[in-house]
Amino acid sequence: MSALFERLSEMFAAGHDRTVDGLLSDANFADAARTAQAAVLIAVTDREEPGVLLTQRPRTMRDHPGQVAFPGGKLDHGEDAIAAALREAEEELGIAADQVRIIGTTDRYQTGTGFDITPVLATVPADLPIQPDAREVESWFECPLSLLMDDARWTRNSVFWKGAQRDFLEMDWHGYRIWGVTAAICWNLSRRLHWDEDANG
Repeated sequence: MSALFERLSEMFAAGHDRTVDGLLSDANFADAARTAQAAVLIAVTDREEPGVLLTQRPRTMRDHPGQVAFPGGKLDHGEDAIAAALREAEEELGIAADQVRIIGTTDRYQTGTGFDITPVLATVPADLPIQPDAREVESWFECPLSLLMDDARWTRNSVFWKGAQRDFLEMDWHGYRIWGVTAAICWNLSRRLHWDEDANG
């Protein structure tokens, strides 16, 4: 068992055993009658400075075109969140399920565009031979976990949307704009892991 897997597993368990304030959601913008269940894989690379695998969606896609996202998508009939996240990671990036070590499911995020998303935290080997599917992935990259878990690196912004003010987080990393749902899921996970505090002793 890798040291990273053990460390993340311990932090994950401790974080989900305590009450956490400040979790983000767009549930107040959602139409509950039109919500689809979905899952994403938060794939942390097992290296000395762990990263998280992220994709940029093609600008031609119907849902969230051009946005930075975790590999993921809607649950197929009979799937749970873990099965869906593993399937989507293989379809989008060519990551075989036997290369993924699941830690657990974390706080669900309801979007204003009709998705109830369950994030699945896992580790994957460093430097996997990624094979992106061009129909679903315009590009992919690895962003440092420490960066995504650092509150100070996120900028808070606001926009008027669906008749109300919507607050959101964003960050620019090497020309990629990480914001919206992906940023909120990172923020919520950081409330559970306290990775930045652990890293700083």
